[in-house]
Amino acid sequence: MIHFNQEKLDTLHNIFKINLINSCSGYKPANLIATVSNKGIENVAIFSSIVHIGSNPPLLGFIVRPSGEVPRNTYKNIKETQLYTINHVFESITEDAHHTSARYDENISEFDATSLEVEYKKEIKSPFVKGSPVQIQMQYVNEYYIKENNTTLVLGKIVNLFVKDEIINKDGHLDLGKADVATVTGLDGYSIPKLKDRKGYQRPKASVLINKKC
Repeated sequence: MIHFNQEKLDTLHNIFKINLINSCSGYKPANLIATVSNKGIENVAIFSSIVHIGSNPPLLGFIVRPSGEVPRNTYKNIKETQLYTINHVFESITEDAHHTSARYDENISEFDATSLEVEYKKEIKSPFVKGSPVQIQMQYVNEYYIKENNTTLVLGKIVNLFVKDEIINKDGHLDLGKADVATVTGLDGYSIPKLKDRKGYQRPKASVLINKKC
């Protein structure tokens, strides 16, 4: 195996290091966060940092990079309206989804720059990405500044959840592979994983507990 110690990491070419560190954590979710500004301009951008925080209350978080480096239209819209949606990327839209990472002016909607289609649902003001098999409307809850790398963890609460019928099992588990949901490795590597097995809830082995007591 190739060994990268701290000294070697510090001397790597910047692009190589970015690709290495971004991909070494493994597969990450590929999600499109959609918002609309107070001016009515829709925004959609790809994120690979969506993380489950808790189920009761149902909380999800994501990371926002330093706002001083480039415009953060998604974050700005969320702060203005307190609402946004998280939409799963699926195989046939990966190219357009990836293009939303381009730095467009806040007055230009990525929906207009790609073939992605906006969708609105009755009495919900937040825009969704049409066709996404999992669409989640979020309400801003809080944020936490991470001083170590000048980023912000944004927390939101799930207020509306829409799931395609064919991917939800009787116990509530979502088989995302049936909808060709995409994942990301690094900054630009897309994969379409399939469910192989479910292991169930695990309990300590009785034989191990008995031997431990002895």
